[in-house]
Amino acid sequence: MQRHILNRLLQLIPILLAITFLSFAMMRIAGSDAVEQKMENTGSSVSQEVVDAAREELGLDKPFLTQYFVWLGNLLRGDMGTSYISGKEVFSTFVSKLPATLLLTVTSIGLTIVISIPLGILAAVKQNRFVDYLIRVASFLGNSMPNFFVALLLMYFFAIRLEWFPVIANGVSLQSVAMPSFTLAIAMSAKYLRQVRATVLDELSKDYVAGAKARGVKFSVTLFRSVLKASLVTIITLLTLSIGSLLGGTAIVESIFLWDGVGKMAVDAISMRDYPIIQAYVMWMAIIYVLVNLITDLSYRFLDPRIRLGGVEQ
Repeated sequence: MQRHILNRLLQLIPILLAITFLSFAMMRIAGSDAVEQKMENTGSSVSQEVVDAAREELGLDKPFLTQYFVWLGNLLRGDMGTSYISGKEVFSTFVSKLPATLLLTVTSIGLTIVISIPLGILAAVKQNRFVDYLIRVASFLGNSMPNFFVALLLMYFFAIRLEWFPVIANGVSLQSVAMPSFTLAIAMSAKYLRQVRATVLDELSKDYVAGAKARGVKFSVTLFRSVLKASLVTIITLLTLSIGSLLGGTAIVESIFLWDGVGKMAVDAISMRDYPIIQAYVMWMAIIYVLVNLITDLSYRFLDPRIRLGGVEQ
């Protein structure tokens, strides 16, 4: 096990380097830089000498590879740089946005679990009955509506008409996070409950379920002690991948509700060509997804004894 974990961690190094290089390259070929964007936002005309001096101060006048290796060297020393726009340290800016993203992630995942798993199990148990059809129709509608449309509906009914929640977030609080969380949970639950239903149906069709029924074992006992346990691999995989995407921030939802998280920070940085902030976000996303996949892979061993990495214990 330890050997496998070490090998997987070593494999992360070239992957992360490749991701940082590609993202760095794509930003440089975007057609504009932070200096031009900043000068345009001031609304005043400046001389080319001022622009060149600003670019030289930020190191943007150097060749691409020089810029990349300077940034990478600073990163390896723990220095993520300084924001081109605000002048603040990237690390402190990034850390200040994490509490909002973590709260949004936890509440969204919690709501998704509460909604999708019970409804998915119920739909499987009541296969081809009215309840099953109703849940599948609701799932289809949830999958069909984009996040921004769901966000606008919730905002209209619960913030404007009923006035239960603020229209836009007014700080990191449970009241402010309610509508962004429900927006994300509705979309994720609509997708995951169908997969939970399919997984449970597959387990219910296996011989051990029929054998338990023939021996007089209660269906509820078989369902909760055997069927759900066997379905955990699929369910855990879905949830862990959702955690990865939510920790990265959901830019559209955060921007609609003005939720001051990592996703909104990245959108603002992209619009302003704030390269250090964008690079920090890319690194965060890459690390999160790689680690989530590693944790999911390792969890299979504990959830299902039939699964062995490489076919043998390591």
